[in-house]
Amino acid sequence: MKVLLAVGGGIAAYKSAELVRLLMQQGHQVQVVMTRAAEEFVRPLTFAALTGRKVLTNLFAIESAIEHIAVAQEHELLVIAPATADLMAKLAHGLADDFLTTLYLAFTGPVLLAPAMNVNMWQHPATQANLATLVKRGHTIVEPGSGYLACGMSGPGRLADPEIIAAAIERAAHPRRDLEGETVLITAGPTQEPLDPVRYISNRSSGKMGYALADAAAARGARVMLISGPVHLAPPRGVEVVGVRTAAEMRDQVMQHLPGADIVIKAAAVADFHLSKVPDHKVKKTAARISLELDPTPDILAELGRKKGDFLLVGFAAETQNLQQEARRKLESKNCDMVVGNLVGASDLGFESDENEVVLTLRTGETIALPRASKRAIADRIFDEVLNLRLALHAANGR
Repeated sequence: MKVLLAVGGGIAAYKSAELVRLLMQQGHQVQVVMTRAAEEFVRPLTFAALTGRKVLTNLFAIESAIEHIAVAQEHELLVIAPATADLMAKLAHGLADDFLTTLYLAFTGPVLLAPAMNVNMWQHPATQANLATLVKRGHTIVEPGSGYLACGMSGPGRLADPEIIAAAIERAAHPRRDLEGETVLITAGPTQEPLDPVRYISNRSSGKMGYALADAAAARGARVMLISGPVHLAPPRGVEVVGVRTAAEMRDQVMQHLPGADIVIKAAAVADFHLSKVPDHKVKKTAARISLELDPTPDILAELGRKKGDFLLVGFAAETQNLQQEARRKLESKNCDMVVGNLVGASDLGFESDENEVVLTLRTGETIALPRASKRAIADRIFDEVLNLRLALHAANGR
């Protein structure tokens, strides 16, 4: 594939050199475009040496007055990494004052953006509004990772690893449509069970795994309904999202959207307990201890297992020990076809992380270990095995 790689002016620009190397190894033809600010972080010669091509920079130092049009027409995919807050704002509002932004307006193919910036800049309402505009426009977003940033702060905003961006580009270059005609229902994120109008019980789920599954299913041609608890993630392109807060709300929306679903994946980390009678006003802090009487929340997965007809049911098991045994127990007790188990004790895997390492426990008796990878890559592997499992189950039932 002929890929345009645009490099924005942020400290993460140095990672784009590694991204170029990965794309060249995948066999792509790469043409690098740099903003003037990007040249302050990495010299164009670096990218010219890696690609063997002239790096495009200054709109007014080019061979032709319409070179940006010709470049746009010659390439199949536009990747912007890092996409800074300034660049996202310009793209969202159609500003065109340099080679890259002018090229963007002339480009008619798919666009992939990998944002990178300070955590406060990423979370600012203006940036999030620009992000929503770009997502609505149909662009693919490779979500920034969380961690220690160059500014000394910690949180979301770090450029995704080059391997993750390269994998997203590879999916764009070789799309699979093996879920066309399918309806996939997915739950994601945590639930929040109120204790009073201010406080609630929740958990550390970021929703990243469920959103990765939704993105993967949509990319493979499925109609996707995503029932999501409160998260800070951009909705995947082409996915219908229903936001909920509590376990009861999630249960109601799942049952409402269940008819017609072919595959149901319960990736949400639903709170296990809730306060049945929530006070109307904030409970004031005192020196005395407070005891709470909590009731179980609806067991959505078990109810789906009891209702299961022709749809294939996938559950998740987040464990801190005895992973395979607990996943197998959950598969049997909830009547699932597959349970995706992962250990959440490690600080760099599972909850809040961009990567995961899981074990798939199948109705056929098999256990498949998926090694550590990005959650988006794990999502594709899960769907690979879901489709294989469905064929095996149909064959076993004589269908």
